[in-house]
Amino acid sequence: MAGVGQQSSAQSTRNGIHALESALSGITRCRRDVDSTRGDLARGYQGSDGAQFGQLLQLWDEQCGVIQKNLQDMIEKLGLSLREHTKTQAASHDAVQQASQASQAAFQALSG
Repeated sequence: MAGVGQQSSAQSTRNGIHALESALSGITRCRRDVDSTRGDLARGYQGSDGAQFGQLLQLWDEQCGVIQKNLQDMIEKLGLSLREHTKTQAASHDAVQQASQASQAAFQALSG
């Protein structure tokens, strides 16, 4: 049962990365759809109301860009955390293995 908490934590981190990547992908898809629709609407929706609508879409797009950047930053930080976690786990495993080998060698030396 040793290490179950660590494995669970690593899996939770991977799940978090996957969820953030899915959200990022969804926002990217929506931005493409809105951009395509904006081009279609711009040709037929002119005047002051069309200009205001265009400004609204531009503001929305800028806000989506901020959200996407923040999601990407979180993905990168979680990825770094996961890599560091893996390094720490490997180092701990090696230290335990070395200590075990040393104790076995000491026991064998004492038992003749």
